[in-house]
This record gives sequence, C-alpha cells and structure tokens, in this order.
Amino acid sequence: MHDSETQNQQAGGGETGRKPGTPGSFSRWMQHRMNARMNRKIRNGKGSFMGMDVLILHTTGRRSGELRETPVAWFADGSDDADARLVVASGGGSQHPDWFANLMAGADRASIELPGEGTVAVTPHRLEGADREPAWRLVAAAQPRIAKYQSKSERQYPVVRLTPRTP
Repeated sequence: MHDSETQNQQAGGGETGRKPGTPGSFSRWMQHRMNARMNRKIRNGKGSFMGMDVLILHTTGRRSGELRETPVAWFADGSDDADARLVVASGGGSQHPDWFANLMAGADRASIELPGEGTVAVTPHRLEGADREPAWRLVAAAQPRIAKYQSKSERQYPVVRLTPRTP
C-alpha cells in the first residue's frame, strides 16, 4: 500500500480507487444520516435549512433502481408557472451530485415532497444558455453563498426547473 493510500484511509477515506472529486465512505455515511434527519424535519412541516427552503426530491437510482429521497434547496422560479421550483446541483465536488444524474436519467419517475405535504409528480427541465441565466440570477440573489461556491468550481452548476406533471 502506498503512503498516500494509508493517509487516505487514516483520514477516513477508507476507499482507494474512488473517483477524484467524489466523497469518501465516511462522508457518504454522514450525508445519508443528515439527509434522513432533514427528510424527517420536512415531513414534520419544517422545510428550511441555513435560510433556504428545502424539499425532498424523489428519484430512482440509475444503476441500482432503488428509490432515493434527497433533501435539496429550492427557489421560486419567477416564471408564469407559480408551482414551478428551481433546484441547483451544487455540492462541493468536481462532479454533479448523484441526485442530479438520477433525476435526469429517470425524469419520468421524479417527484417532490414539500414540508408537511404529500408527494407531487414533477417533470425536470435542465435550463441551458439564455434560459439558465435569469434563473441563475434569481438563485444567486437569493443565496449569494451558492454563487460563491460556483465561482470556485470548475464545473457549471446545473439549474433544473421542476414543474408539476399532469396525468
């Protein structure tokens, strides 16, 4: 074992061979625990965290096929559709978060849960170019720290509009 692998394991990485820019096993464990706690709060009607409104995003794992529930911050869209919500695939890594990949791969199975409410099926629309810019400005104005994180990242954070799906 190389010294860097030993240091990685001692620092809590535990996993050698994981992709750069992705969390280690301890970070993933902690994230799962915190997500479960936040989901309980949302279901009990308390849907804010660090000054941001939060919803539960329901997706299906693109490889596992398992149902996933991820708390994500949401922002009012500012469009004509009052029920539309914006979410940003931020996170500190160099890769998009798993929930984003799962959402886009299983767009027809996506749904959201708002604080104290039931589940609503949604259709995700990744905003690009001229559609993304005004939405990004709304997000950055509402939460300047997200814009700060974006300025330090090598990847452009995807902005996704979630609209209620009609049967």
